[in-house]
Amino acid sequence: MTDQPFRNILRRSVRARILLIALLPLLIVLPLLLLTAVSSWSKRFDEVLISKVHSELTIAHQHLDGLLQSRGASIASLANSATFQATPAAQRSAYLESQRKALGLDFLYFTSAAEKWPVVQAALAGQTRTAIDIFSAEDLTAISPILAARAQISLVPTTAALPSDRLRETRGMLVHAAAPAPGGALVGGILLNRNLGFIDEMNDLVYPSGSATKGSGGTATLFLEDVRISTNVRLFADVRALGTRVSAVVRRSVLDQGLVWLDSAFVVNDWYVSAYEPILDSFGTRVGMLYVGFLEADYSAAKRHTLYQIAITFLVVVLLTTPILLRWAQAIFKPLERMDNVMRAVGQGNPDARVNLDAPEDEISRVATDLDTLLDQLQEREKRLRDWNDALEQRVAARTADLEAANRQLDMTTRQLIVSEKLAAIGEITAGVAHEINNPLGVIQGNIDVIRDDLGPRADSLRTEFSLIQDQIQAILILVSKLLGFARPEEYAETGAGQDPNSVIRDTLPLVQHLLGEAKIDIQLDLQAVGAVQISTAELQQVLVNLMINAIQAMPDGGTLSLRSETLPTKIRITAADTGQGMPPEVLSRVFDPFFTTKRSLGTGLGLSITRTLISRAGGTISATSQPGQGSQFVIDLPLSSTSG
Repeated sequence: MTDQPFRNILRRSVRARILLIALLPLLIVLPLLLLTAVSSWSKRFDEVLISKVHSELTIAHQHLDGLLQSRGASIASLANSATFQATPAAQRSAYLESQRKALGLDFLYFTSAAEKWPVVQAALAGQTRTAIDIFSAEDLTAISPILAARAQISLVPTTAALPSDRLRETRGMLVHAAAPAPGGALVGGILLNRNLGFIDEMNDLVYPSGSATKGSGGTATLFLEDVRISTNVRLFADVRALGTRVSAVVRRSVLDQGLVWLDSAFVVNDWYVSAYEPILDSFGTRVGMLYVGFLEADYSAAKRHTLYQIAITFLVVVLLTTPILLRWAQAIFKPLERMDNVMRAVGQGNPDARVNLDAPEDEISRVATDLDTLLDQLQEREKRLRDWNDALEQRVAARTADLEAANRQLDMTTRQLIVSEKLAAIGEITAGVAHEINNPLGVIQGNIDVIRDDLGPRADSLRTEFSLIQDQIQAILILVSKLLGFARPEEYAETGAGQDPNSVIRDTLPLVQHLLGEAKIDIQLDLQAVGAVQISTAELQQVLVNLMINAIQAMPDGGTLSLRSETLPTKIRITAADTGQGMPPEVLSRVFDPFFTTKRSLGTGLGLSITRTLISRAGGTISATSQPGQGSQFVIDLPLSSTSG
C-alpha cells in the first residue's frame, strides 16, 4: 500500500512520467548494470586471489617434495659409494659424521636392526624411501640430546585456536630417509623444527622479490599438527610466531577432514588469503600442515579503492547529466502543462481560457495551437446546442412519463426471466455434474470388484480398506441422488404418501454444508416432529435452502443456525433461527415482498417471496420475527398429511 500514492502520481502526471523516462536509464538501469558488473568483478577478484594462493601452495609443496627427494638421493648415493662400502666398521662412525656435515643432515647412522619406521623397513628390504616422520622426545634423545633440545618449542596462546592445556611441543618433525646398504641400511634426516633456513628458502621461492603487492606479507609455515614449528610469520616485529597455533576452523578442515583449505583465515594476529594442505607421515597419518599465504588487507584496500572510484565516477556522471536531461524534459512537459491548465479552466466554467503559445516550433506546440482552434469551434457549437436543447427538453418531458411506466414493467419482467433462466441453468449444471460423477463411480466400483476377485483370499488382509472405499462410494452415490432430486424434482418426484420433514431437513443439510463450513456456522438440530406433510421433497428443500442461505448471509462472522421440528395437534411446525444481525421493523415488514432485497447486487428479492408461495400452495403459513443484533427466526406451519398415523 505504501507505493499507491506514487502510482497515482505517475498515472495522473505527464511531468512525472516524462521525468521518469528521462532519468530511468541513468538512475535505475545504469546503477543496476553497474552493480551487476561490480558484483561480478568482485567475485572474480576473489577467485583470482584464491587461484593465486593455490598456485603458491603447489610451489611450496613441490619445494618440500624436492627436499625429500634430494635428501633421499644423497643418502642412497652415499650408501652405494665405494668409499662407504670400503670403510672398516671401526671407522664408519667417524666417516658418517663427516658426511653428515657435508650433506647438511641433522643425523646419519648405519643400522642392521629392524626399526618401527616404515622408511627403515623399506631400506632393509632393498628400497630407498624418504618421508616425513614425527619423532617423540625419547626418539630424538636416542639419536642426539642436542636434537631433542632443538625440537622443543614453547606454545603461545593464540586467538581463534582450539583450546589446549599443553605448554610445550617436544616432538620433532623430520625429513626421514633410508637407503639399502651392504649388511643393513643407511638412515639420515633433517629436523624441521626451527629450521628457519628451509622455510625462508621456501618463502623466497614462493614469493620472490617484487612478486607481491607492497606490504602484502607473503608467508610460509610448517605445522606439527596445529603448532607452528617453522615459520616466517611474525608475532612481533622481529619475533617469529613459533609455538603459535592454527585457528580451530582450519584445523578441523585440514587435519580432521583431510581437506585443502583455500580461503581467508585468521593467522596469528591478522587475516591472510591462505592455503593449507595436510602433511602425511610414512604411516599415512595426517601429522601436520603446509601453509602459504599473504595479507588480505592490502588487496581488500585496493578492492575498496577501486569500488570508491567507480562510485565517485558514477556520481559525477549523474550530477553532470541530470540537469541536461531535466532541461530537455522541461521543453516537452511545459506546453503540456499549459494545455492541461486550459482544459481544467474550461471544465471549471471558463470557456474563454486558451493556451496562447508563440509560433509553433514543434509537434507539441502545434497541438496546443490546434487545441485553441478546437475550443473556439466548441464554444460556437455550444451556443447552437443550447438552443436545440431547450426545444428538445419539452419534447422529451412529454415522452418520459410513458417510458418510465413501460420501463418499470419491462424491468420486472426482465428480472423474472433472468431468475428463471438462472435457476434452470443451475438445475441443468447440477444434474449434469451429478450424472458425470455417477459414471466414474461406476468404473471405480467395477474395478474394486475386479481387484477383490483377482486378489482372492489375499483380499482378506485388505478387508478394512475395501470396506472404507465401499462406504465412501456409497456416500457419494447418496449425495449425487440428493443433488439430482433437488435439480430435477420432476424426475424424482414422490407420489402417494406425504414427506417426513425430519428426513428432508437432514437430506438438505449436505447441499449447503460447504457454505456453513466456510462461514464457520454451527448447526443445532432438534427434530422432534412425528408425522408427514403433504409437500414435495424438492419444494420443501427449496424452502429450507432459501432460509439457510439467508441465515448464512446474516452471520458473516459466524454463529449458530438452529433447526427445530415439532408436532402440534393439526400441523407440523419447522423453525429456523439464527444468531445473526437481525432486521429492523421496516425491513421485517417487507421481507416477503417480491423483489425486495437488502443485498443490492447480491440478491434478486425473490427468495422469501417464492418460499411463501410454496408454503401457501401446500396449505401452510410462514412468519418471521427479528430484533436488530439478536438474530432472526422463521416459523413454518404445514398441515399434517392424511397418511400420518
